[in-house]
Amino acid sequence: MASFNVIFFDIGGVLLTNGWGHVSRKRASERFGISLEETEVLHHYIFNIYEIGKISLDDYLDTVIFHTPREFSRNEFREFMFSQSEELPGMLSWLKAWKKRSSVRLVSLNNEGRELNDYRIRKFHLDECFDAFISSCDVGMRKPDPGIYRLACHVAHTPPEQCIYFDDRQMLVNTAKRYGLQAFHHQDAQTTQAVLEKLIP
Repeated sequence: MASFNVIFFDIGGVLLTNGWGHVSRKRASERFGISLEETEVLHHYIFNIYEIGKISLDDYLDTVIFHTPREFSRNEFREFMFSQSEELPGMLSWLKAWKKRSSVRLVSLNNEGRELNDYRIRKFHLDECFDAFISSCDVGMRKPDPGIYRLACHVAHTPPEQCIYFDDRQMLVNTAKRYGLQAFHHQDAQTTQAVLEKLIP
């Protein structure tokens, strides 16, 4: 049995819904009567810059939503964005309980803009299961940049081969594997729980 000292977890798509994914943006277009096609183009143009902490959420909204007069307020739209975050069934509550009986460190490794990231940590009490947060908005890199995996292992003071990583995107799992982490594709709560209990009984 290999010795694992750290488990890195993605958040969106594993523990929570994505912070501001395509489904949420489609809902926003319907709720506020804005063009999804236009906002998608502008979103993809600038969202990566928001996720690495170079601009604020208001800067993002100025470019994507409020570049033209709207009949709704900035606060209304921000509140809608935050409301899209929901806990996925079966994983977060289980992980919090598992953390209490395990000596392994849990660290989040996620792409997220600062305001959404801070909101999600507070709203879902993610500090109850994570010992540290490595978020793209704080480190100026986003997955699949290999540098963020190197940084995560460096911050954890743990070689990659002693780290486990879960992500719902196969591409990001593959990147982590190339760096040497024991990485797994999260597909559902039951499968991920079984993997954890097998590797760290």
